[in-house]
Amino acid sequence: MITPCIFEMKAFYTNNNGLLEISKWIPNCWINIEAPTAAEKEYLLKELQIPEAFYNDIEDIDERPRIEIEDGWTLIIMRVPIKSDDVKLPFQTIPLGIIFKDDICVIITFYRTEVISDFALYSQRKNIEVKDNPDLVLRLLLSSSVWYLKYLKQINQKIKLAEDNLEKSIKNEELQALLQIEKCLVFFITSLKANDVLFHRIKNLKAYKANYDLDLLEDVEIELSQAQDTANIYSNILTGMMDAYASVISNNMNNIMKQMTSISIILMIPTLIASLYGMNVPNGLEESKYGIWILLFVSIILSVFGVFLFKRRRWF
Repeated sequence: MITPCIFEMKAFYTNNNGLLEISKWIPNCWINIEAPTAAEKEYLLKELQIPEAFYNDIEDIDERPRIEIEDGWTLIIMRVPIKSDDVKLPFQTIPLGIIFKDDICVIITFYRTEVISDFALYSQRKNIEVKDNPDLVLRLLLSSSVWYLKYLKQINQKIKLAEDNLEKSIKNEELQALLQIEKCLVFFITSLKANDVLFHRIKNLKAYKANYDLDLLEDVEIELSQAQDTANIYSNILTGMMDAYASVISNNMNNIMKQMTSISIILMIPTLIASLYGMNVPNGLEESKYGIWILLFVSIILSVFGVFLFKRRRWF
């Protein structure tokens, strides 16, 4: 479960050798709102008059990446990675929506994410000028892909830690940790595929196609492809590891059952002899004072022979 941030997060950015945060809205600035409060929702719907359907779509945690146009407003939804407070699902993906029309552009997420703030700082360090709204969308796709790769590195460390623990002792906790990581990778792979489809749709938009930065398009495509390949590689490694440990567990269980069966057979030998001796029929030893010792000796000899035979066949 992802916990929405409960504090107000509204920021305005404008171009100034990168994205510079300013105190209030000016035309053609970019508005970033995380986990909108009731007042911010009213500001978006009443003052900026963005379509309420767009707002509701972004609020849906399962919303898929897409492009939609309504009454001159353009909605672009991509999925970005976040760290989750849920120990059972440490990494998750959420929808990030960009809504723009004329001189208004709003970036909305309903959960705390590092993508926007990190991108703003990076643009300041590199003096990146964002030309227009489509350029901003592409750069956010690039930034989100970089964050996918960062989180995938952390996931890989978790895989190695779980593998080290499993080498020491195969317990349910370690196997459950691998299952949790596998769920994270499924979310990442699905979201990255959807972002890739979104990127190619944006790339082929006729209204903006002539103004795209070709180097930026290439960078986005490379980072998206690298993130997808990395997620798939880790997923394949994890699947192979879980299959291997499942085989190890099954083999260990077979060995235990084989040993228990062998022990039962060995213990059955003296039990069988004692049962035959104790039957209420003449057997030639009922009057002998050495009868019990003879039976013990025979039982020991046959049991030792059984152990030797099973050892030779490697059943122990």
